[in-house]
Amino acid sequence: MNKDTNEGKWKQIKGEFKDQYGKITNDESKEAEGKKDKLIGEIQEKYGKTKDEIAEEIKSW
Repeated sequence: MNKDTNEGKWKQIKGEFKDQYGKITNDESKEAEGKKDKLIGEIQEKYGKTKDEIAEEIKSW
């Protein structure tokens, strides 16, 4: 496992927490932020890319 893979797993956990926190507090922006973090974490874990590389790819979508 490389550093990016481990960081990706952590981002998924953090994203899931933000998503759930947003649902509990009715904060839609926090919920969306959590979903984005979770997506970045999943991509990072699977492909071993850096957060910046993934953010650039997402922007180009």
